[in-house]
Amino acid sequence: MLVQRVRDAANAQVARRHLPFLLVLAAGLILRVVTMLGFRPALWFPDSYTYVVTVLRPRPDLVRPAGYSMFMKLLEPLHSFGAVVAVQHLMGLAIGVMVYLAARRRKRWIATLAAAPVLLDAYQIELEHLLVSDTLFMFLVVAAVVLSLRKELTWRVALAVGLLLAAATLTRTVGQPLIVVLACWFLLRRRIGAAGIMLAAAVIPVIAYMGWFHATYHRVGLVGANGVFLYARAQSFADCAEMDPPPDLRVLCDPRPPSQRPPSQEYIWSKDSPLVALPGITFSAANDDLAGRFAMLAIRSQPIDYAGSILDELVRTFTWGRPVYPDQEVYDYYEFPSATPPPPGRYAAQVGADFARQYQRGPIDTQVVEPFAGWMRAYQDLARLPGTVLLLLLLVPPVLAFRRYGSAAWLAPWATGIVLLVVPAAVAEFDYRYVLPAVPLACLGAALATPKRQQES
Repeated sequence: MLVQRVRDAANAQVARRHLPFLLVLAAGLILRVVTMLGFRPALWFPDSYTYVVTVLRPRPDLVRPAGYSMFMKLLEPLHSFGAVVAVQHLMGLAIGVMVYLAARRRKRWIATLAAAPVLLDAYQIELEHLLVSDTLFMFLVVAAVVLSLRKELTWRVALAVGLLLAAATLTRTVGQPLIVVLACWFLLRRRIGAAGIMLAAAVIPVIAYMGWFHATYHRVGLVGANGVFLYARAQSFADCAEMDPPPDLRVLCDPRPPSQRPPSQEYIWSKDSPLVALPGITFSAANDDLAGRFAMLAIRSQPIDYAGSILDELVRTFTWGRPVYPDQEVYDYYEFPSATPPPPGRYAAQVGADFARQYQRGPIDTQVVEPFAGWMRAYQDLARLPGTVLLLLLLVPPVLAFRRYGSAAWLAPWATGIVLLVVPAAVAEFDYRYVLPAVPLACLGAALATPKRQQES
């Protein structure tokens, strides 16, 4: 009896000590419950249907790796997309907990503020309710980074970090450079053996997946769209008069000046794109190779213009407001809807919708249920992290490091967040959902750059 009372008193003391964070966590949980009540069973994005096809017809996709589909496959026995987004919401809460625990040796209000954006940002919650890979990717990356911050980098920790990075890479290909980033972090901490274990654990599953991809398409890689996406990125600045491409590449030129061209994604999906107009599917080996060669020629011929185009995309990331981009249709997918969204229009998505009904074993249309949906729409008008604040968070660690505050622990999350922002801008284009995985890492990096508390709990 006495032992139980001591335990209860200790637990109460811990709860009081961490009360601000627990209140923020509770608020995040309530917001996610309201979201699930308001939009049933889930929200759809054009990519969602492709993922579901891969669940029921397992094979590598030419555009997206199959990691998210395998995640959905694990939940298939439940036959519920509501269950899928419920797990994603739990991942969002877990990310907030990981950030707080990793920053808990700093002042508690700083650790709580670091966790708040991922727990309370309306667009983060909406992203978790979308059937897309970004929440899973974010969870895997944050878990890998937080583990890499442990005092003791044992072989078990290195193995876990490597496997998490492998899973992240097989969920979104932007995970590949993160393997290098965290390997450098291990080496910076002089854990050479652990770095080797981490690299092996990260690379071996990726190579195995590449073997599966090669057996399916007789092509080398994780996906078959790298050249296409880089071509779309290059069209924001490519000038064929300056490039002087050979005849086989000249068919991909756009005669319009760059200032009059559409967003990069139109060069991948629009029927008016020079690449889409070529014979065969857009992502065939021949077309992807042609597009990649065009892009590389553009980058070599116009390196300053390429750098400027990356900077333009990053400016979008750090804008205070949230202007419509790349178009109204895509922008609207990131807003909580006021009515049931229309069925997919593209043929490929229509096929995916048929597979989705098999997965769900019932209708898949999003039901907008009031008043819960209205509460979340109103909340979304108020609660978001502006891009300018994200920029300030990224500036905090180097500024404090210059003034010799804190430790170097901020480097791992800070560098990871920077890579997550720069790589999509360099090889694809800016997208609002590509920004969100960098937010908890930027917040964690800023928190870890501050001095430790005098007395640790």
